[in-house]
Amino acid sequence: MIVVTGASKGLGRAICERLLEKDFEVFGIARNVEGLSFPAMACDVSSYEQVKAVSQKLKKDGQKITGLINAAGIASMNLAVTTPASVAANIIHVNLLGTIYCCQNFAPLMLRNKAGSIVNFSTIAVALGLKGESIYAASKAGVEGFTRSFAREMADFNVKVNCVAPGPIDTDLLNGVTSTQIHNIVSQQIIPKQFTPSAVSDLVEILLDERSGSLSGQVLHVGGA
Repeated sequence: MIVVTGASKGLGRAICERLLEKDFEVFGIARNVEGLSFPAMACDVSSYEQVKAVSQKLKKDGQKITGLINAAGIASMNLAVTTPASVAANIIHVNLLGTIYCCQNFAPLMLRNKAGSIVNFSTIAVALGLKGESIYAASKAGVEGFTRSFAREMADFNVKVNCVAPGPIDTDLLNGVTSTQIHNIVSQQIIPKQFTPSAVSDLVEILLDERSGSLSGQVLHVGGA
């Protein structure tokens, strides 16, 4: 079973749909899971207790967890000095602490089998140092650092940990971002094009199976940086 956070919409939903097409068993996590066609449970990843409750339920049900996709995330494109403290804190809590909490609670379910793959999500904003995304980039830079160290901690248990860092993807996360802003970001990528959720889902699928070989502790930029 693959656990996917942020499963109700955007990139997380696209990843779930791709994995289901490839006959993976999927369990979704999102704040609102109403209407999902696959098993899911409502959970705010920024709450350690809520994440723990989900992991304990899956453990009690005897589910064999082979993968974790930390796709839940929020963004706010704004200058750091004009970003309210509450917004900054929420970005850090969801993007960084949410990823850590999920890894802390779901990775142990993989250790018993000595096999598994974890995919975290960063952003090209970290590598490019994009103006107006400093707090968002800070949260995701933390995810990248965590991924590298956590990969070493999991290596003895044959659990791989990698990070995917896309450029702008056409999802709800871009609501409020103008086409000019998107163009300016895309133009700085090695491959200057806007990718679809499907392209990212393809990469995630590869990281979940044997095709990824011994790849671990890596940050993979969709679009190139």
